[in-house]
Amino acid sequence: MLSADELERYARHIVLREVGGPGQAALKEASVLVVGAGGLGAPALMYLAAAGVGTLGVVDDDVVSLSNLQRQVIHTTPDIGRLKVDSAADQIQALNPHVAFASHATRLDADNAMSLIGGYDLVLDGSDNFETRYLVSDACFLAGRPLITAALGVFDGSLTTIRAHERNAEGEFNPTYRCLFPEPPPPGTVPPCAEAGVMGALAGVLGSMMALEAIREIVGFGEGLVGRLLMVDARAMRFETLRYTRDPLNILNGDALTITDLSGHR
Repeated sequence: MLSADELERYARHIVLREVGGPGQAALKEASVLVVGAGGLGAPALMYLAAAGVGTLGVVDDDVVSLSNLQRQVIHTTPDIGRLKVDSAADQIQALNPHVAFASHATRLDADNAMSLIGGYDLVLDGSDNFETRYLVSDACFLAGRPLITAALGVFDGSLTTIRAHERNAEGEFNPTYRCLFPEPPPPGTVPPCAEAGVMGALAGVLGSMMALEAIREIVGFGEGLVGRLLMVDARAMRFETLRYTRDPLNILNGDALTITDLSGHR
């Protein structure tokens, strides 16, 4: 049940035919875990909080640095040196006190991934390394949780939704992250953003789109991004969508399963 204050706060959602009162109530009942309170996670968290997602959790063991503030808009100058989960908690509370916020000031690893991810309805991966992306994807499959994952380049980005634990209309599993990227690139071939740079506003665009996709998944309207990779080219301001399908040889939900737990990530 939405209170009078919530009805006014979310009025612009509620008048939307695709959302309405039932959709807003679904957002209030939902719980979302965001991996990383950085360039992607920061705007995603703020828009999910503003939208009225009832429970938000964030996993991040990093502290705020001055160089973060060019794109990680949930943190401010006085937050430098604080844990990112703490500064994020303060901003979310100030933005929307109706949201319950859970801070997980730890690094996601093979030992805690299942318990953390299993406690939420939906996961958003805003991590900045392939090791974590594969871990989150595998854990979401094993825990039976949908995953929205995004990645940033210097002037490009991508976004997709993964429901690899579910089957499509033909009775086959949906594609996994490993269907897109069977193996991580060789070490040293993808420089970190500290070396290559990243356009701050682009992180905001992709993070906001992660939140939008999460809202669509929770409320249930529009065509989701399962089996579709949305690619953004900020140089040309061009958006393209690539369709991809399940690879029967993938090692997560392929025809010959080889991943049954997270021991390979240790």
